[in-house]
Amino acid sequence: MFIEMQANEKRRLLRIAFGTTIGFTICKLMDWPYGVFFTVFPMLLLGMIPTFNRTLAIEFIAGAFISATEMWVLQTFFKPFPVAMTLAVFFIFGYHFRFMLKTKYFLLWASGLITLSTLLNFGSYDASQATDMVVATILAAIISVASAYLLYWLIPDAESVKGTPPAIPTTAQINHRTLLGASLATLSFLVFQIFDLKDSLSAQVATMLILFPMTYQGSIANAKKRAKGVAYGCCLALIMQILMYTLIGNFFLVAISLFITVMITAYFHLVERSGSGIGFGALTTIGILYGQYLTPHSDIFYSAAYRFSSVIIAMGLVIMTAYLIDLSLNKFKSTCNYS
Repeated sequence: MFIEMQANEKRRLLRIAFGTTIGFTICKLMDWPYGVFFTVFPMLLLGMIPTFNRTLAIEFIAGAFISATEMWVLQTFFKPFPVAMTLAVFFIFGYHFRFMLKTKYFLLWASGLITLSTLLNFGSYDASQATDMVVATILAAIISVASAYLLYWLIPDAESVKGTPPAIPTTAQINHRTLLGASLATLSFLVFQIFDLKDSLSAQVATMLILFPMTYQGSIANAKKRAKGVAYGCCLALIMQILMYTLIGNFFLVAISLFITVMITAYFHLVERSGSGIGFGALTTIGILYGQYLTPHSDIFYSAAYRFSSVIIAMGLVIMTAYLIDLSLNKFKSTCNYS
């Protein structure tokens, strides 16, 4: 069913589509590695928040620098020591979640959380490319912010955006959500270290995104939406693959197909008006598939099928573990989410 978009939403739709295509195009034309950063970063910056200003631009770039620094510290000082590495990762994830709850700089710590998780995934299997990963991360953040400035200048909002301030959690709720998020994020990290899951970047990113509500009930709702979004995104990517068929090596057509698919998925994301829902799951699925897996010499049939199955399994395991941790934390007054 077609839902009429508001004036500002139409402009956001165009900004998300053009921003993603700009990042993808620059990355591919320059033959830079880790294209996922250049396609997903604009989606996060232009799709997660309804507005844009200098403070948000600084937060986003600072988040990339912080994640790059954290990555360097972990790889340099903790990589040879598995136990110390695990404790350090838990600590870093913990203060990301805590600062997301206690400070007004949500974008800085949230974007940094996703970036660090992605860097750890890549770095676990190709540590020799750590410098390239860090450079790609920072370049992608700078290009995303620059394109956002350009697009907000070319396609400004029709009316001012009024945000609703989030509810202030209690100290016990902050403790609960920090420990829940950090524990699940660290367990996700450990699973991807123990098993050979180097092609499961999508699943790891999904396990991080469903933690953003930072409650067990919120994660369940997010997981259901994320699963549907991944399915829709994979199906749409496969349809585009079939339509292009032997023309997959034509960069111009690939860029156009990316623009079209982002327009479709961003539309569903915006009309949902529910933050990280089905549409956002489909949108980021398109970004990961195009940015990381689609090249002139490989298609995305296998990647799409593998992404869907791995995401469903990963989210199922996260939800089951979240139930146990949530139940345990709620037994103590200092970590009870209902206090």
